[in-house]
Amino acid sequence: MISDHTMNRLFCDVRWDPVGGASGVRFIRSSAHGNCVPTSNQRETLMRLIHPMLIVLLLALCPAGVRAQQTKQQPAPAPAVNPLISRIAFGSCSNQDDPMPILRTVLEWEPDLFVYLGDNIYGDTRDMRLLEAKYAKLGAKKDFQALRATTPTIATWDDHDFGDNDAGKEFPFKAESKEIFLKFWNEPTPSPRRDHNGIYTSYRFEDAKPGKVLQIILLDTRSFRDQPLRNPFPSWKNDYLPDTNPDKTVLGAEQWAWLKQRLQEPADLRVIGSSIQFGHEYNGWESWTNFPMELMKMVNLITETKANGVVFISGDVHWGELSILKTPDCYPLHDLTASGLNRDWSNVEPNQNRHGEACMDFHFGMLDIDWAGTPTVQLRIHDMTGRGRVRKSVRLNELQF
Repeated sequence: MISDHTMNRLFCDVRWDPVGGASGVRFIRSSAHGNCVPTSNQRETLMRLIHPMLIVLLLALCPAGVRAQQTKQQPAPAPAVNPLISRIAFGSCSNQDDPMPILRTVLEWEPDLFVYLGDNIYGDTRDMRLLEAKYAKLGAKKDFQALRATTPTIATWDDHDFGDNDAGKEFPFKAESKEIFLKFWNEPTPSPRRDHNGIYTSYRFEDAKPGKVLQIILLDTRSFRDQPLRNPFPSWKNDYLPDTNPDKTVLGAEQWAWLKQRLQEPADLRVIGSSIQFGHEYNGWESWTNFPMELMKMVNLITETKANGVVFISGDVHWGELSILKTPDCYPLHDLTASGLNRDWSNVEPNQNRHGEACMDFHFGMLDIDWAGTPTVQLRIHDMTGRGRVRKSVRLNELQF
């Protein structure tokens, strides 16, 4: 059915002449557009005259607002194999109540995939109907719709879309929140994500001809995480203290066992998506540094499994930066944080692991992979203008044991 808006636009390009023709009308190109609203008789005549193929063409030319929203098919989760990709954009921290013009800048770079790393909405509620309504508000954003229509998107969550600020395994509605999350992000049925608690998952991209494999692992740092150690001293840094209790966990036993299996799989580049920062210097905000035993468990697991090519991407803090964590027995672990699609912060915390400068403006992250010759990955942060604010190229053979 052609909308009134489209029909009226069509009449702006023709004018009615009461002379000649079996129908009593003829179409003449109009040099000036006046009143472009046809009468009901004119509409009926036009509908009889237009060839069905022209109707299809007109529908294709309609503004996006009068067409059904389409979503680009997302990659299938492992063990399925997807075609190899080379450009991955990502970001986090997008409040559904505010504009998201930075997504237009993302589209200008034509990424093969966009990864949402959490705080994709600011739900902050135990009312699941309200949480779903906030997802719907994000889904109605034109810039978000344009991204999903042209770019495959995958996602994990952080606290604000999980349900409560800084929440972990104690959150009583995590099962209900998971169902809302999977529905909104078009998780296929069946999917391994639906067969276990939490939302952790992985994707495999491979091209048999060059023999290269990309693995993307999305962690769930909320469903199983124990309570962090609250800072009792106002004079100390921010909300939390490092907790060396070996019984406390970020990922939980089941997810750790799953992750070990994933790291044992062959891959040239492994992108691990964590909603919270991994490789930075402790600063008292939520991150892996509040659970130092878990952080070292991750480093030891990468070392134990000889998992080459690991790069972390993260969010949460409302600024962008590249942190490089160096430990004695492992290659340097890069953690590219992009955390400000439309959120910012008043100040940046010190970080001795930071490479270059931090980005305080709205931004997104980018991994550009060159699979030819000696493969390299370029890690970048781009601001609203598209300008690269953080940049570092790493050869994959530098990320090996």
